[in-house]
Amino acid sequence: MKVLMIGAGNMGLIFAEGMLSSPHIKKKHLFVYDKNDALRAQLKKDERFMVFDTLEPALQIAHVIFIAVKPHHSESLFSDMRPHLNDQQIIVSLMAGVTLRSIIEITGITKVVRAMPNLPAKVSKGVTAFTETAAVSKIEQMAIRNLLDSTGIAIHVENETFINKSTGISGSGPAYVFYFMQSMMEASLKMGFSKIDSKILVSNTFEGAVELFKNSDMAPSGWIDKVASKGGTTEAAIESMQDNNVSTLIKNAAYAAFERAVELGLENAS
Repeated sequence: MKVLMIGAGNMGLIFAEGMLSSPHIKKKHLFVYDKNDALRAQLKKDERFMVFDTLEPALQIAHVIFIAVKPHHSESLFSDMRPHLNDQQIIVSLMAGVTLRSIIEITGITKVVRAMPNLPAKVSKGVTAFTETAAVSKIEQMAIRNLLDSTGIAIHVENETFINKSTGISGSGPAYVFYFMQSMMEASLKMGFSKIDSKILVSNTFEGAVELFKNSDMAPSGWIDKVASKGGTTEAAIESMQDNNVSTLIKNAAYAAFERAVELGLENAS
């Protein structure tokens, strides 16, 4: 299988490197194209990549085409691609807000996968929700899943609505975690801890809590009960959060991201 990555920015390069480290791509079967001349020149120094200066020859030999460009560049890119595509190729979009329907209409390709990755893919801890059009076979779906798994774990969802929903949870989710971490860092610094010690306190607390959650069947509420002794310090902190409606605010934030993802899809389709 020959894979073309169009767009070698943050997410495109992360997936390209992940796929090259997986057993699913043979050496020299990963092609990269980016319109930035300087970036292409830099990538050519890496012997793992086959970098193309023009799109046409890469499109003609690729079986799977990943798209990792800014959504507002997609329409012109798809128009340029269309004359060089064939109906057996699979397009995998990593772009937020660009619908399956719009990709089919502009490219003429019916085998399309839409995926929503997140930033932890950079450290092979990403989660990528994906769905596909009816023209994609089960075997092809599994092949794409293997490629997406190369940066963490891929989750197949029933339809495109769940791609927008995953944007609100996992796609934008790392920013919510960083926001919470930043607040805890600021509290730690205010208490007098050094910047280094504050980072250790916060990062290891998050890492430990995540491992406890992942390695058990207990719900987060159960772990809260384990930590929060009656009349203790944790109970005081949780009560403060409840009094300030922190849970509601977090849920509202996730829905705001989901609703914006839906809006972007409508904007890009118009």
